[in-house]
Order: sequence, then C-alpha cells, then structure tokens
Amino acid sequence: MKKSAEAFQSSIDYASLGDRLRAYRIGASLLAEDVAERLGISRAAVYRMEKGEIVKIETLERLAHLLGTSVASLLGVEVEYYGSALALFERMRQLEASSDRILAHFEPISVLLTSDDYLHFLREMLREASPREPGKRAKASDIDKIVQIMIERKAFFEKRKPHIVSLIGLREIERFVHIGLVGRVDLPEKIRKERVQAARREVSRIADLLESEPMHVQVGLIDDAMPASTFQVFSGGERSALVVSPFRLGELPNVHNGIATVTASAEAVCMHQEMAAHLWQGAYKGAKGAQIIRKLLSRIH
Repeated sequence: MKKSAEAFQSSIDYASLGDRLRAYRIGASLLAEDVAERLGISRAAVYRMEKGEIVKIETLERLAHLLGTSVASLLGVEVEYYGSALALFERMRQLEASSDRILAHFEPISVLLTSDDYLHFLREMLREASPREPGKRAKASDIDKIVQIMIERKAFFEKRKPHIVSLIGLREIERFVHIGLVGRVDLPEKIRKERVQAARREVSRIADLLESEPMHVQVGLIDDAMPASTFQVFSGGERSALVVSPFRLGELPNVHNGIATVTASAEAVCMHQEMAAHLWQGAYKGAKGAQIIRKLLSRIH
C-alpha cells in the first residue's frame, strides 16, 4: 500500500538551511538585494529562504555557485566550510542561539567570558592586524560587522545563560599576558603597556570566574599542550554541532587566513567531547585554578 503524500516528511532541515544561507551571504559581503539581483528573484524571496522556506534545487545550486560553496554544505549533509571569519562567527551566533550547552576551547579564552572592554580592544586589534598593503587591508565595515556579531553573542549569552564549559591553556594565558591585547607587536611603548594591562584584567577576570564558580560557567585550566585548532561543541535538544576554527581573537588575532569547518557528524562531535573530557579530568578548577592564575600574574610584571 502506497503512503499518502500527506504522510511524507522531508529529511531536510530548512530552518538550518536558511541559517547557513545567511551565514554564507554575510561572509560573502552580499546584501539580500545583491543576491536577489544576481539570481533574478525578489529580495523578499531571499529573506523567505533564509527563514526556512522550501528552496527549489535549481535555486539552491545557483545560490551555492554565487556564495562559493557546495549544495552539500548548504544542506548540511557533509561538512560546512568557511573561509571567511565573518561567516563563521555569524554561524556560531546561530548555533549558540539554540544551544543549552557549549563546550569551548578558544584561544586564549572564549569571547563569551570576556569583559565588555574586550570588544573595544578587539576592534583596535583587528585594525592593527590587518595587512598593511592597501589592496589587502580588511574593510572597516567587515571589522565592525565582526565586532557587532560578538556584541550580539555576548548579550545573548548573558541573557540566556546556557551552560558553558571553557577549557583554557595555561601556556596560552601566559603568552597572552606577555604580549597584551595587540594586533601587531610594533606599537608605541605606551600603547603596548596599556594593552598588557588590559590583558591582565581579562586574565584576572578568569581567575574570578574560577573562584566564584557561577552555576552556568565551568572553567578548566590546562597545564599541557592544547590542540592547535580551537573547537567548540554546541548542544541543544537532540542535536549537536562541532566547530573547528583556525581563526583567533586573542593577541595577534587572525581573521584573514584559514578554513573553518562546522559539522553535525556524531563521530566528530563524540571524539572532541572525549578529548575535552580527558583535558577536563586533569584541569585545575575552582580556587586552585584561580590561585595558579594569580601566581602567574604576580610573576609577570
């Protein structure tokens, strides 16, 4: 007996497809009207697609070509690849919005746990880190967009308070304090000293979090080599997604070069969770972790 058409349920998650479309569009520095014009459709149609309405396969193929990705990546059936830090951070914002638990290793510390002052310095750091050749300089508007996404992510985190487990490398923290919140090392000495003090305040904040142990924040200080690439696992309901990124927002930030990946592969998620569990088991936590950080700060002048 044939199943009725009404009984059919698509395996495609159109809401997530819409999120990916938006992230790739933002990463390509395209407005909705730009996409609409190039595809010969209305701007309203682009917004409907980004909100999760069904997309024709022909339109999806044309979108993938326009955005420099593949249909498989847009559908999320394999791995999503992001060569744009702006696109990745937008995708992370989307994943955080539906996550109840975040497992984070981001150098030197997760932006979600930084102070509000950090974002002011981040804007300056990104400008300083931009290539000096005129043709390769980052657009000021792109830097502003990255910072705005970070503002939104931090505000949402503070409002919603999902549970976060943050793994922080002691060696990375020590380097951070030595170098300071700078985009390049050849800054005037006065500015360098100000940025070192700003980094010290951020690290001191981490010590406070370790000591106070807020209900939704767990911090583990790792006295061992950390993975070369940062990663975050976002979990919400029955879904989990893994983000592996070469981009970094600490001292000497990199938002220009690298390929980040996002996947819902159960094997990839599980392997990173197991690695994180192993690191967490040997991590310094609570008052002991805070004591180690404060001792490090007192040793570095």
